[in-house]
Amino acid sequence: MRAKMMIASLAGLALLGGCASTSWPAPQPAMAEPAASARPADDGRITGLMADARVQAAFSEIEAMRTLNNERLVELTEIPAPPFAEQARGTEMAARMRALGLDDVSIDAVGNVIGRRPGTAGSEARRIAIVAHLDTVFPEGTDVTVHREGDLFTAPGIGDNSRGLVVLLSLIDAMQQAGIETRDDLVFIASVGEEGLGDLRGVRHLYANGASPFDSFIAIDGGEAARLVVTAVGSIRYRVTFRGPGGHSYGAFGRAQPHQALAEAILRFTEAATPITESGPKATFSFGRVGGGTSVNSIPFESWMEVDMRSANPPKLAALHEAFLGAVDAALEAANARRRQGEAMTVELDAVGNRPPGEGDLSAPLVQNAMAAMRALGLDPELAASSTDANIAISRGVPAVTLSRGGISRNAHAPNESWQDEQSHEAIQIALLVALAEAGLAER
Repeated sequence: MRAKMMIASLAGLALLGGCASTSWPAPQPAMAEPAASARPADDGRITGLMADARVQAAFSEIEAMRTLNNERLVELTEIPAPPFAEQARGTEMAARMRALGLDDVSIDAVGNVIGRRPGTAGSEARRIAIVAHLDTVFPEGTDVTVHREGDLFTAPGIGDNSRGLVVLLSLIDAMQQAGIETRDDLVFIASVGEEGLGDLRGVRHLYANGASPFDSFIAIDGGEAARLVVTAVGSIRYRVTFRGPGGHSYGAFGRAQPHQALAEAILRFTEAATPITESGPKATFSFGRVGGGTSVNSIPFESWMEVDMRSANPPKLAALHEAFLGAVDAALEAANARRRQGEAMTVELDAVGNRPPGEGDLSAPLVQNAMAAMRALGLDPELAASSTDANIAISRGVPAVTLSRGGISRNAHAPNESWQDEQSHEAIQIALLVALAEAGLAER
């Protein structure tokens, strides 16, 4: 009964699409991607920017700073930024933003580094966020020394997302060098808590208590330059802990077995979730970590796992969640029914992640100008779905995209993660065009 009550309360929370302390609107059902012919053409803004002498000068600056950017990449990567401990890298990013000429730079209560480049419109200015995350997935103590072979750089976190931070610095630098002013404010943010159990905590903080701080949101993350993320992949994550009295493997035989319950929950959920994932909009599930027990000759007193469920489609995500809760409940009941002695087992479910899903508006100027910017550089836009800092903005109906950090990233989240400097200036130039299309070039 205890397990059922706890599960039911968490089910209500997660199906609302957010944490109890937030007030996310219910996400809209994911839309099918329209045919290319159905997408409205851009309004020519990118073409105009490409012809502007200031933008051409900024493009040249970006191409000329390749060596400098690779130095920045190595230096930032070698400042550890494990989950929930991004302070050292954040302090360095704040110092570098100030050194590049931003006067309004601060670090907020959770560790986000925020640098505002004010527009000429003053109090009438819109606010355009450009965001790259500081954190990596790698725990404290990980060796983050960069190894270089020509244009190939290898180190944990070097692509995801040290390179994204380099893109932020490059944009500020290029605009300063080219003397570019914008009508609206550009707000450069190095965010915390994008990865794993961070659960987008940096961007959540920016939008806390119903705040609506930005008119549009541009995240920098992900792979090659043509990739454009317009769909937010939502996720629900739990840490599940089965607990029993434990005891000697021989002397206490017959007591409830937490490991058996955990294994049964995994099997039942897999059997129920597999049909959900086999057709229709993509949905996935994973058992990322398991643990528990004290010794080979002991009945464990607890057994735990961390579970991840994902989809950009809210009904699919809800279906996975319902199947998961049912599997845990059934596994607990079955394990308790098998016991011959001792107290009944209990289960505790801790919601450790809840990223809202959603579909961006493909007809929004931000999306159209991002595609136009890619085409202007000879690239064919590849619309994609992913889980990034942009999830929060998309779920609130704010125009949002995630642009690439450029180059070639490989083995993200692995110790041998690498980044290759191949046409890496393109992604920065695309980000510049998109930012300027949103903020508007100031009149000379």
